[in-house]
This record gives sequence, C-alpha cells and structure tokens, in this order.
Amino acid sequence: MSDFILTSEPPLAGFDRRFGDTVLKAPKDLAIVSIALPLGDETKAEKAIKTAFDIALPAMGTSDVTSDKSTTLMRLANDQAFVLFACPTPDAERQIAAKLKGAAYTTDQTDAWCALELSGPLARPALERICMVDLHPDSFAINAIARTVMEHMGAIVARTDADTYLLLSASSSAKSFAHAVELSLENVS
Repeated sequence: MSDFILTSEPPLAGFDRRFGDTVLKAPKDLAIVSIALPLGDETKAEKAIKTAFDIALPAMGTSDVTSDKSTTLMRLANDQAFVLFACPTPDAERQIAAKLKGAAYTTDQTDAWCALELSGPLARPALERICMVDLHPDSFAINAIARTVMEHMGAIVARTDADTYLLLSASSSAKSFAHAVELSLENVS
C-alpha cells in the first residue's frame, strides 16, 4: 500500500496577479454554502438566519456582511442565498447547518464554484469589457450582486467595495475564467 494522502485544493489556489494598483487574486479558504428556504416556512428560516448571523437575509440581488466582516450573505433568489466565509476545513456546510438549527436546507457549494477578487482602479474597466451588467456605481451599488455571463461562462458578480468585486464561476472552467478576467485586465492596462 502507498502512503499517499490526497488533499483537496481550490482550482485557483494561490492565483495572484497584479496590474499596477489593480489586483486579481483567489480568496484563500473561501467556503460557499447555499441556503434554501423551505416552502411554507420562509419566515422561520429568515428568523434563524437573522439569529445566526445577526443580519437579515438581504433583498434579492444584494448582499450583506456581518459586523465583524467574517461572513457574507448573498441573496440569489426568493428562496436561495449563499453564505460565504473563510473556512480552511471541509466542514463548512455542517457549521452553517448547526447555526440554522434545521430552519433551512444547506448544501456545500465550495467545490462547485471558483472565486476571484478583483480590486483597484482597473477593476471596473476590465469587467466592463467582458460583463453584460451595467457596473456603473449609479446602477450597481456596493453590495449589489448579479448573475451574468462573462466570456460565455456563467458567473456571479458582486460589488464588495468602491473598486472591489467578487467574481464566482463554475469550478470546472476555473482556469478559463481566470484567464478571461486576466486578459481583460491586460487589455485595459
């Protein structure tokens, strides 16, 4: 028998590119857990979310961050949200399920998605080349999120600060997604 040990690793682990003052990097240890609100028990689930995170479930198309900045809630649909937080161990779903005490359905999405954080003065110009969402601050405020397509790949774009965006796409096309964003940055540099 071999003494090999397999260790899971995000598809973009260690990805970090700089274009002057603009940075494109993969967040370290980012866990993504989906929350589905049970039909007929939405109010109970929303109360459990408020108790667990000390923030209300955001309106659709928006996100909110806990006061200690450790956890983000993204509202993707009437009955679905993502919880994003740093978690170096493979028990993210169990942690969220324990906090919600059975009031909502939870599924670990960490391995299904790849994440990139794009920040700096070239962030919006680079995204405008490949993203069909109007990212102007008047239309896409801080904490806004949208599902879109970037270079023929499904994506979620979230504006987390004035010049900072969190980008999510399928982990199966992670390297192509990172390449598309990186190439767009090169083109606006």
